[in-house]
Amino acid sequence: MGVAAFNYAAWIQRYPEFGAVSEERAALFFAEAGLYLDNTDGSVVSDVAVRGVLLNMLAAHIASLAGALEPSGQPTGMVGRVSSASEGSVSVSVDSGLEAGTAPWFAQTSYGLSFWQATKPYRSAIYVPAQAYNFEPFRSRPWRP
Repeated sequence: MGVAAFNYAAWIQRYPEFGAVSEERAALFFAEAGLYLDNTDGSVVSDVAVRGVLLNMLAAHIASLAGALEPSGQPTGMVGRVSSASEGSVSVSVDSGLEAGTAPWFAQTSYGLSFWQATKPYRSAIYVPAQAYNFEPFRSRPWRP
């Protein structure tokens, strides 16, 4: 199986809006994405190519949250999703009650929401039936209180 390796050229080709992000910084975003999606042989996403695509989505999500799309390259200072906005006198409120790794946290960016939707099959419970047990040996013995 193996691990998915970060490919900066492929990441920039897929997400050209992050062209101003250095390769070193992008690699850090990819490494951070590994905190949310296991990038080892034990990952629930066994196909390394699919795992690489998902980790790239997460890296883009994290880069966006870190302000990589801002002209200054710095975060806006707002944390959470926009809960209300006004136009006259420009007013914005954000709801910061988000926990990393939850659906609302991923929904803050289109990259995160794409990741959330793409990983739906991996978030479902997997039924593992119990091993069958042979009760025959007990039937042949007499019951002793």
